[in-house]
Amino acid sequence: MADPGLKHTPFHDFHLNAGAKLVDFAGWEMPILYRGIVDEHVQTRTSGSMFDVSHMGRLHLKGPDAERFLNHVATRNVAQQTVGQSRYSLVCNAAGGVLDDVIISRDAKHWLVVCNASNRDKIVAHFTAVRRATGMDFDLADQTEATAMLALQGPKVIDKLAGRLPGVDVKAIRRYHFETVNLLMVKIGVFRSGYTGEDGVELILPARMAPMAMKMLGDRMDRPEATIRPAGLGARDTLRLEASMPLYGHELTESLDPISAGLQWAVDLKKDFIGAAALRAIAESGQAKKLVGLQLATRRIARQGSPIEHNGQPIGEVTSGTFSPTLQKSIAMGYVSAAESAVGTELSVDLKGAKEPARIVAMPFYKRPQSS
Repeated sequence: MADPGLKHTPFHDFHLNAGAKLVDFAGWEMPILYRGIVDEHVQTRTSGSMFDVSHMGRLHLKGPDAERFLNHVATRNVAQQTVGQSRYSLVCNAAGGVLDDVIISRDAKHWLVVCNASNRDKIVAHFTAVRRATGMDFDLADQTEATAMLALQGPKVIDKLAGRLPGVDVKAIRRYHFETVNLLMVKIGVFRSGYTGEDGVELILPARMAPMAMKMLGDRMDRPEATIRPAGLGARDTLRLEASMPLYGHELTESLDPISAGLQWAVDLKKDFIGAAALRAIAESGQAKKLVGLQLATRRIARQGSPIEHNGQPIGEVTSGTFSPTLQKSIAMGYVSAAESAVGTELSVDLKGAKEPARIVAMPFYKRPQSS
């Protein structure tokens, strides 16, 4: 039975009819799984999956100072973005801690910021406060609940969608680029991006058009042989961990900086933005700790907060861990002392008193074959 206290995405009825197990996620009733996390994980890696990500924040910025504002609050130089391009970026506090990691997209007449569901209210409040403090002239519109968002991910997704989205050649869209198409006087954004380590697209459309989106996908997704089948947040987490993609609240927090998280490529220290001075100081002096990938000798899962030790001395802790369905190994990410962060370093992870051997390995743990 649906929880009346939680928000529902435009695909809620689909989740119920598909037998999804629903959970509270950041105030939304979301599918954690349909058939099973491993089944859905393998489906994504080998064929394709549909993820409802409508709970993620979608903020539109429009006006004369929108670009200047985004350059002030985000770590990337958005002025370098062309129309139709998306970029991963971070929004930091003055100390360089991460308020959220976001995707910023430049459309012809506005900017789109996609943020994490759990941080949406915080980011809207932060943007509003900074706009008031700086006096910059732009309009900020929270379009989250007026729109729907689907992520279609997997090696067979692009071929499957070819010809099914009128007015757009999905094969021609480059990675981290997008096109906006008009279908029946409705605008649909088709983004070549995702959070699984696989190829695919993310679609943004008006909430009322959610049933049409399901029809565009075509084949019944309840069939075992379907190219694209529904998947929940459980598989989304194991997939992103194999691809070594950070998750807010785990690898990123307000007390963790993007340089220590290995995200300096997404930080332009040549420009001024909120947190730039603190991040320049970290870059110049060297970070005290680094985010590393771990491969455990055991099949047990290293949970967030598990201590990481070197020669019996604590040097850090796990931020995320899982048993990788693709690699058939226990993997984890965690922060350790920078002096002991080299690939190949032998460590141990304390799993409820059992000191399990672990080794630092290169990330990402999984990278999709180039042929896909």
